[in-house]
Amino acid sequence: MIGYIVLELFEVQWQKADTIIGMLQRIYKRYSQNILLFFILHPTFIFGIWLMMVTNASAASMILLFVKAADIATKIVLIQQVFEKKDVPPELESMLSAPLNPAMPYIGLLVYPPLVYMALMF
Repeated sequence: MIGYIVLELFEVQWQKADTIIGMLQRIYKRYSQNILLFFILHPTFIFGIWLMMVTNASAASMILLFVKAADIATKIVLIQQVFEKKDVPPELESMLSAPLNPAMPYIGLLVYPPLVYMALMF
């Protein structure tokens, strides 16, 4: 459980920025270097795969893995839209440029550890 929290904090630290576009720029830097590096820098996703195998695909582990996969897929879609296709509607551009609350990157610490706990205990 503590190990998962450490992994989540690692992800927060390398992705943290003042805006979503700033966060996407940090992520895109790794994504453009090597897609394997991009996935290695998401150790909680790898942990989710391991957790699902260890818990025989418990509901909580499947929810955790689904949410983590959706998170990564959303990042990839946004990266492709913003940096590769350069096709960003004005509404999306204003949302991406809006300042983030400093607590926003840490929301995962409230959501994911309870799922890990439930997967391991039930």
